[in-house]
Amino acid sequence: MTEVIGRRERKKAQTRKALADAALELFLARGYDKVGVKEVADAADVSVTTLFKYFPSKEALVFDQDEDIEAALVLAVHGRPPGHSVVDALRKHILRLAESAPSGEFLRLIENEPALRDYARRMWMRHETALARAIAEEMGAPEDDVTCAALARFALASRELIQAHEHPRRAAEEIFACLQRGWRTE
Repeated sequence: MTEVIGRRERKKAQTRKALADAALELFLARGYDKVGVKEVADAADVSVTTLFKYFPSKEALVFDQDEDIEAALVLAVHGRPPGHSVVDALRKHILRLAESAPSGEFLRLIENEPALRDYARRMWMRHETALARAIAEEMGAPEDDVTCAALARFALASRELIQAHEHPRRAAEEIFACLQRGWRTE
């Protein structure tokens, strides 16, 4: 069944996209620090108040897919094929994200701006609770199970290591093999 999206929701989505697109265009052209939120609002033809209804901070303008990212992480756990472990599903999902990470100007923008780099890390790790709950649900564990929370945290934190590694696929295999079997302390 197809969900019908009303005019109001479409208008909100258009405004959000216009703000994100205007911000990215201005940030790439002139630099993140040289662009104010008023300029972004003006470029999207909205007020600054409207901008902050859609984005809680200037950094958030660069990362406009937060809800989609969380939904995809949870779906990776709940929608994994029969016979695949939660760890394997997370490995595949995070590797896919690492291999399809943005490159070029966008990546340079984030890497060259400490505020954006820190925000990106915090934003990504914000999904830890939702992911831990999904893992707990799949494992039949209590919602606040510490081992499920640890797996969520380690899986999410691994993305940065995988992306930075010379051989991302090999890094993902090694990291998630440890998560699957546990660390040996011999």
